Amino acid sequence: MRYLIIGAGAVGGTIGGRLFDAGHEVVLVARGANAEALREHGLRVELPDRALSLTVPVAAGPEELTPRPDDVLVLSVKTQDTAAALAAWAAYGEDVPVVCAQNGVDNERMALRRFRDVYGMCVWLPSSHLEPGVVRAPCAPLTGILHLGRAPSGADDVARRIAADLETSGFAAPVSDEVMAWKYAKLLANLGNAAEAVCGAEEEASAEELTARARAEGRAVLAAAAISWVSAEEYARVRGDRMRLLPVKGEERGGGSSWQSLMRGTGTIEADYLNGEIALLGRTVGVPTPVNTALQRMANRFAREHRKPGSLSADELAALMGA
Repeated sequence: MRYLIIGAGAVGGTIGGRLFDAGHEVVLVARGANAEALREHGLRVELPDRALSLTVPVAAGPEELTPRPDDVLVLSVKTQDTAAALAAWAAYGEDVPVVCAQNGVDNERMALRRFRDVYGMCVWLPSSHLEPGVVRAPCAPLTGILHLGRAPSGADDVARRIAADLETSGFAAPVSDEVMAWKYAKLLANLGNAAEAVCGAEEEASAEELTARARAEGRAVLAAAAISWVSAEEYARVRGDRMRLLPVKGEERGGGSSWQSLMRGTGTIEADYLNGEIALLGRTVGVPTPVNTALQRMANRFAREHRKPGSLSADELAALMGA
């Protein structure tokens, strides 16, 4: 298989880099400063025990590639960029497998509008991308755990072949008939991303309280909507001690994906598809979600105004806590 990694950021760069380092064929799809750095200097994957310098082929889009029957599209852009990415790659044909290596639960549904064989991937992969051409993956001995299965359910030989390649590349990749249950569990975990991104270090206790409230709302909404998710205990059992956060180059990890979006000043953030997903479902089933709604709005405000993470004012914090 040839893996076309659409979005060579923290997740895509780490998955693509580790696959390439293990001998699999990979093309990184990137634009702007990241593409320039990748073409000029290659991809640098920084791990707890070493750094990989990899000369991975780079493309700006499908117009630079000739489709092959063994191609797999790995979608690893943020969900707010999914629709544009799918539109750009639709000309590749509906038969190419598409793997949604993304947070949230809406990507698979969007992909199924254009592609026949869509696979969900639950990405348990702490990583960061704050510098063009460089990704940092601080977990060991496994770089990540990537549950994989057909969307909305089922498993097949393609999923098992992809999983086998990932297993040779530093990941655990369990194939699941119910991958969306894993992705809903990850959605609940990600409901704290906005609080982490906007609250400063001095408001850590408040961020933890907001996260706990947001997750409680999320569980209530999923239960009311009759949506099942994998328990935190099951995830802990699967993870065990195989993924330990360790310093990379002597530094601890800064923050999650939403925190990184604010640090890079991208102008967008994925809160609409994390906290906003719970708000949407809550409105559908009649369950109030004031904390998730407040976090969604605050995260979007930070992104729109290009504010740095942790710059929440006292009045803004009071408004969030009042939710």
